[in-house]
Amino acid sequence: MENASKALIIAGAILLAILIISLGILIFSQAQDTINSVNMDEQEIMAFNNKFTPYQGTAKRGSEVNALAQAVLSNNQSAKDNGETATKGITVSGKIAIKNDGSTTTFTRLPSGTLYDVSFEYKDSLVNKITISDHK
Repeated sequence: MENASKALIIAGAILLAILIISLGILIFSQAQDTINSVNMDEQEIMAFNNKFTPYQGTAKRGSEVNALAQAVLSNNQSAKDNGETATKGITVSGKIAIKNDGSTTTFTRLPSGTLYDVSFEYKDSLVNKITISDHK
């Protein structure tokens, strides 16, 4: 009888140890998933901003600014299609007039030989507004 009770106590202790180890592994794997998702968000932000940052600066040619406007239009269209206009839509102000009549969006192209300054504003680390002005 004495051996049976000791065997039950040992079995209970082993089950308790297995439960504690399993719980530790579960917590560790959830922490790893959280860490990986944070890095992925930063990578997504960098990938989003890298579509536009090459156009930022002073003395940009009109052809570069026109390419930037085209990139903004395609970005805004894909954001609209995905329902992300509040977070990933970009507004452009200054020398380029972008017109949206609800179904199509067009912009007035700038002369290629003229120089412009392009500056960005950020919201939640994403490019949110682009301002285009004559080069000084």
